Amino acid sequence: MGRVLKILLVLALLAALAAFAGYRYWQSRLVAPIALQEPALYEVPAGAGYHRVVSELAARGILADAWAFRLLARLDPEALPRLRPGEYRLIPGMSGRELLALLGSNQLVSYSLTVPEGWTFSQMRELLDAAPKLVHHTRGLSDAEVMAHLDRDGRHPEGWFFPDTYQYHKGLSDLEILRQALERMEATLDEVWAGRDDDLPLESPYEALILASLIERETGVAEERPAIAGVFIRRLERGMRLQTDPAVIYGMAERYAGNITRADLREPTPYNTYVIEGLPPTPIALPGRAALEAAVHPQAGETLYFVAKGDGTHHFSRTLREHNNAVNRYIRHR
Repeated sequence: MGRVLKILLVLALLAALAAFAGYRYWQSRLVAPIALQEPALYEVPAGAGYHRVVSELAARGILADAWAFRLLARLDPEALPRLRPGEYRLIPGMSGRELLALLGSNQLVSYSLTVPEGWTFSQMRELLDAAPKLVHHTRGLSDAEVMAHLDRDGRHPEGWFFPDTYQYHKGLSDLEILRQALERMEATLDEVWAGRDDDLPLESPYEALILASLIERETGVAEERPAIAGVFIRRLERGMRLQTDPAVIYGMAERYAGNITRADLREPTPYNTYVIEGLPPTPIALPGRAALEAAVHPQAGETLYFVAKGDGTHHFSRTLREHNNAVNRYIRHR
């Protein structure tokens, strides 16, 4: 009986050692590096479960020991991550458990698109249409339909979207980026308008937005924006026409071929500021915060005219005679 007991003890010990060795091997497979030589993208499909993802990773040769992860699901289901749909970047050297933890994290692959200051809404829409990984809900929609989807039915879209760099993940809708840009512009405009200078000849935040768009299109030199704003504000105060070429160009739309003729300056369009009094009816571009600030904090002075010098900056003049001399100097001799 003693011999049988010894044999049983030996067998039990061997079984325990085998179980322990098996457990250690199983654990080593869970933390073994994945089979990748270079970074790769993997997308967790919407609605995909744990077993489907493990099978796909095994089929792609990324998880060499899929059995270990299936066993994990049976023995320790509480340890399984809650997978989040989206794209992830897998890195060589990470373990299988690290990979699964990544697929349940918020570390999704991100993309970005930049809307430059001074672009038009049409240009922004073209950028969104060409952006990879976005869900394109707005393709083929009119501007009015886009605004209706953004709960701004009847609003002219120009000027209402804040130019900036926007981050997104695969599967995000272009409408979501538009909504972010719209709400940011609305919040920025409200903030800037609340801190405006006294006695401006502007009746509403929307007029400030229109003026900011003119400033944005007139100069790309940051320090000139308040000076440009000062000229426009003084012209509005004196009842002078703004005579800003970017507004004329905006009104010409597709007819603009690179030059403005004298006939163009006489054409009575709503945006021809050589003909109309005051501001055009809508913004002509997407202004940034600096242009908005300039519109409500114009530079004081006496200048009423400016002309491009050809190097990106402008010459400012107080009188028409001085302005004509500047035009001869910087424009006509070229």
